[in-house]
Amino acid sequence: MAIAFMVVTGIGVLSLVCYALGMTYFLGVVLPYAAILVFMAGFIWRIVCWARSPVPFPIALTGGQQKSLPWIKHAKFEAPASTLEVAGRMVLEVFLFRSLFRNTRAEMRDTPEGPRLIYWSSKWLWVFALLFHYAFLVIFIRHFRFFIEPVPICLQAVEFFDSIMAVGSPVLFQSDPVIVAALLFLFLRRLYDPKLRYISLLGDYFPLFLLLAVALSGISLRYWTKVDIASVKVLTMGLVTFSPTVPAGIGAAFYVHMAFVASLLIYFPFSKLMHAGGVLLSPTRNLAANSREFRHVNPWNGPKQYRTYAEYEDEFRDAMAEAGLPLEKEPEAAPAE
Repeated sequence: MAIAFMVVTGIGVLSLVCYALGMTYFLGVVLPYAAILVFMAGFIWRIVCWARSPVPFPIALTGGQQKSLPWIKHAKFEAPASTLEVAGRMVLEVFLFRSLFRNTRAEMRDTPEGPRLIYWSSKWLWVFALLFHYAFLVIFIRHFRFFIEPVPICLQAVEFFDSIMAVGSPVLFQSDPVIVAALLFLFLRRLYDPKLRYISLLGDYFPLFLLLAVALSGISLRYWTKVDIASVKVLTMGLVTFSPTVPAGIGAAFYVHMAFVASLLIYFPFSKLMHAGGVLLSPTRNLAANSREFRHVNPWNGPKQYRTYAEYEDEFRDAMAEAGLPLEKEPEAAPAE
């Protein structure tokens, strides 16, 4: 955990050093372009590798009754038997985290009868995971206003509903405190639970710290460390139109935020965050649970040479007769001398 925190802090310090050395073109143009190229290449590479992985047999995870006899109730979303049911399961999984909704917690507790393993429902992870992902989605969509001119009405609508409570000046976006609260919960959850803390690695803490750094630096830009939005728009529009320019007057805080975002893009394809693309290619989710209805044969199996029992008996008849095994055809008697 300490290493992850130090690495994220080092990214921020390094960006400040680059700004102090006048390397604004590197921070504002070279680094974003490089991050986008690495992100796209890494994302495509991971998807292609997953798509090429052989899946010879149906291995769909099921949590309910598979389709069988007409009088047995079929759990259509737990054990989908058709493409339409699989699509419904995937929609619920992607947009509502349906499998995470069934998350349970296990703990050994002392009871009058002795120690017992107790299971109970644990919905907090599901709630805060939903809050984080949808807050991140709203923030991601809102940022398109920096890359499009004129800003379309749909983006203006997203901003309006995200700031509908009209708190403060500049107006508070509800997604900002929501994403920070969700990330803090996911982080504190790993510290509070001894079992989870024991199995947590650098790859678990680093994305949390990096996402927190992105969120907090962005929030700081809006509410505390002011930045010239017009100059930022010139920079971002230049990146989109491949005519990059770095206007003067953009403060160091913006380049720190840019460095965190670029680091996130570079790290994304090679981390656990890649489940964003992998969930659609998971054979435990996207396959139909119809192994009772159809016989699945491994298409990569080579041709096999089979022998009938008659051929087997012809080869070993004498030995089987000596062992007293029953035979369909008795061995021929030896000719008399």
